[in-house]
Amino acid sequence: MSTRYDIDGQALVLGGGGVAGIAWMTGLLLGLSEEGVDLAGTSDVLIGTSAGSTVAAQIAGETALDELFQRQVDPGRQVAELTPKPHLLELAGNALPILFKLGDPVERRKRIGDLAGNTTTITEAERLAVIAARLPLHEWPDRALKIVAVDIATGEPRIFDRLSGVGLVDAVAASCAVPGMWPPVSIGDRRYMDGGIRSSDNADLATGHERAIVISPLGAGGVKLPGGGNLPDQVEALRKAGTRTQFIEPDDRARKAIGFNPLSPDTRTPAAEAGRAQGRAIASDIAIFQQGRSDR
Repeated sequence: MSTRYDIDGQALVLGGGGVAGIAWMTGLLLGLSEEGVDLAGTSDVLIGTSAGSTVAAQIAGETALDELFQRQVDPGRQVAELTPKPHLLELAGNALPILFKLGDPVERRKRIGDLAGNTTTITEAERLAVIAARLPLHEWPDRALKIVAVDIATGEPRIFDRLSGVGLVDAVAASCAVPGMWPPVSIGDRRYMDGGIRSSDNADLATGHERAIVISPLGAGGVKLPGGGNLPDQVEALRKAGTRTQFIEPDDRARKAIGFNPLSPDTRTPAAEAGRAQGRAIASDIAIFQQGRSDR
């Protein structure tokens, strides 16, 4: 899989982080826009992984950020999210840290794919219904939107876009299919799992752009993957390749709001509100970066 798009302009990279991550990123983007920084409108490509694929698909359309924010904080408008069963949380919590330590990236992803394919969770139909409810629009937008998933059998990543011949809901569901918690998504004769198994953010896919803004709910201290895939390494590689890069992770208030279980629907309101406040607070720094006077 090529990880380079040979075009200039700005890439907006949105990483994984569960329903709390969706809420935090939505609030962050709203807070930035309220201070005059419209990342959705000024980015030439949106690159979404897991939770980030949901947010990327949402902001790629014409739904206003305030509307998306209200869908996070207003109980009457929130999607009826499912919570993984406790025994699945325990199973994945025990198995994934061990598997993540495997040194060979492809072998690691294949082993995690075995876990994904052999764990009984809810049905694909049930999960697809949740993803469909998250997305205001179910058709691919007429702009550059890249969604990352991983083939459970080969361990190879796949990037879905509007030319892939795959429905937007299926692509987002595949990117959000946390192994051991949600079922892999069947697309054609293949089955796919969470794109975060390649990398929590897949920031390296922004290589070739003039600028990249990486918004990461898990942050620099997230999942560590031997043999590549770590966010700090990817951000550094982007900068060395000539892509000016701005990295945004949750501040202290947002970390507390996200908590220890970002898959819990109860995190949505506090995480969204914390993201909105953080977006307002950092808007001037992001504006300076976009104007070409900062690289941090």
